[in-house]
Amino acid sequence: MTGGAGFIGSHLADALLARGDEVVVYDNLSAGKEAFLARHKGDPRYHFVHADVLDTADLALAMKGADVVWHVAADPDVRTSGLRAEVHVNQNVIATLRVLEAMRVAGVRRIAFTSTSTVYGEAKTIPTPEDYAPMEPISLYGASKLGSEALISAYCHTFDMQGLAFRFANIVGPRSTHGVTYDFYHKLKASPKRLEILGDGRQLKSYCHVDDCVSAMLFVESRPWPRFDVYNIGSDDAIDVFDLARVAAEVWGLKGVEMVATGAKGSGGWKGDVRRMGLANEKIKKLGWAPRYTSASAIRATAEALAREMGNISR
Repeated sequence: MTGGAGFIGSHLADALLARGDEVVVYDNLSAGKEAFLARHKGDPRYHFVHADVLDTADLALAMKGADVVWHVAADPDVRTSGLRAEVHVNQNVIATLRVLEAMRVAGVRRIAFTSTSTVYGEAKTIPTPEDYAPMEPISLYGASKLGSEALISAYCHTFDMQGLAFRFANIVGPRSTHGVTYDFYHKLKASPKRLEILGDGRQLKSYCHVDDCVSAMLFVESRPWPRFDVYNIGSDDAIDVFDLARVAAEVWGLKGVEMVATGAKGSGGWKGDVRRMGLANEKIKKLGWAPRYTSASAIRATAEALAREMGNISR
């Protein structure tokens, strides 16, 4: 598994090991933390390789004999993609090419890829189904993930492989190291009476708890594999940024927080910020899976986890 020491990757590794799989985590620790997987040390089914996915030779060696490659590694920061175009191309697109080449060399035929709702861009149909068109990403992050999906599809059809791509809503939960709830925690820790909100605060998006995210991926992965297919994974609703902030502040015991939007009406938080996002889950729900969390309950659980991990803010 590439990126297995990261936020989503470490939860996925936990679940794979819990069901009895042998797991090789391949991570350069640029965004992940080996501490997330510390409890698995000593388990003969768990192996950690500290290396970069851009090194095809080492990667092919590490995945030799694997049944499935879970490609989770990526530069996850949507907000900086306009400033770091080359990073997103290298860490997302080129890294995916390296993974696919290593699979071809090692003779591994199945890849499960973590993609994103940002591939849809500013979709006019919300909730957005997997067959929505035209797909016009407005961030380099979204473009890099869509490009990676295209590479996987092409390799699957050219080299007799099979692939799954999972398009996530905003994933939240324990061990998160970025994202709006994480940012709000640190802002309010520094100034518990005033919260600066990027954009107009009315950005309306779906938030999916990492437990739902992992259970959905394993649910699909355990079924018969197609040549290549994509699945949305998200909650069935959405929440705007102001309401999200209120839920988090309540969890942290903060009252009377002044919430100040930095942008004019109709503005997003940054270049490439999709202001309205909700994913249609009908495709995966028809197979028998459904999310347990709403967007608000996922945010509440995330705020509670941040308080446990880093201490409560209430003063």
